[in-house]
Amino acid sequence: MSLDAYCSEISSRTDELRAAVRCAEAGPAGIPVPTCPGWSLTQLARHVGGTHRWAARIVRTRATGPVPHDLVDDVFSAGPETPAAPAALDAWLADGAAELTGALLDAGPDAPVWTVAPSGTARFWARRMTHETTLHAADAAFVTDAPFAVREDLARDALDEWMGFGSLSRVLEAAGPDAPPLTGPGRTLHLHATDVRQAEWLVDLTGEPITWSHAHEKAAVAVRAPLTDLVLLLYGRRTPADPSVEVYGDAGLLTLWLERSGFWLRK
Repeated sequence: MSLDAYCSEISSRTDELRAAVRCAEAGPAGIPVPTCPGWSLTQLARHVGGTHRWAARIVRTRATGPVPHDLVDDVFSAGPETPAAPAALDAWLADGAAELTGALLDAGPDAPVWTVAPSGTARFWARRMTHETTLHAADAAFVTDAPFAVREDLARDALDEWMGFGSLSRVLEAAGPDAPPLTGPGRTLHLHATDVRQAEWLVDLTGEPITWSHAHEKAAVAVRAPLTDLVLLLYGRRTPADPSVEVYGDAGLLTLWLERSGFWLRK
């Protein structure tokens, strides 16, 4: 997708989160977010605003190595950098999104920067922050009962991003020697969107490295769901037991793959 499209989506999804924060002015200040256990809507907003500023700094400074991410993690402390009142949070979120999209557009998609996974360009952060913001907009929508859906092109891109992360060697390395094996003979997964044409993903766990493709093949476990629900499933906002998700075959393999592939993307 183009850099402009990513930046537009970051802005619009941030606006959805801002609307949820404004809605909170009429209710309890610490509304819990069920899909982010232990967080309130205020803390979710602080996380998103902090994440935008962190990524903006990486891009703006053309960072060549990791950048401190206190604003990403410290969501429980209010202060000048992390306001508490809904009105202040609203403006702070808007400023953070503008700072991020401005840095991305100024840099251009191919500007070299440090990234947390293979890429090394600003485009990585445009894509990552688009889907990060989208999933947290979903978290807020679950709190306020606002409608939520992911546009088809963005949903396909989010699923492709997940597959890329799920193919990294760290997925196999992080679990430790005593963890159940993720790869092995016959271990394949097939994901099929039920509401759009030709939206399928095949994950091959039969050996190393893990690979994936857009293909229609029989697999050890098959998952069928609307496209938005597939995104929400892979990014931890749905479970295989959700009524919108159909699972056929080795459900245990699906659960293991979801846990291992998404270990570093959670909240």
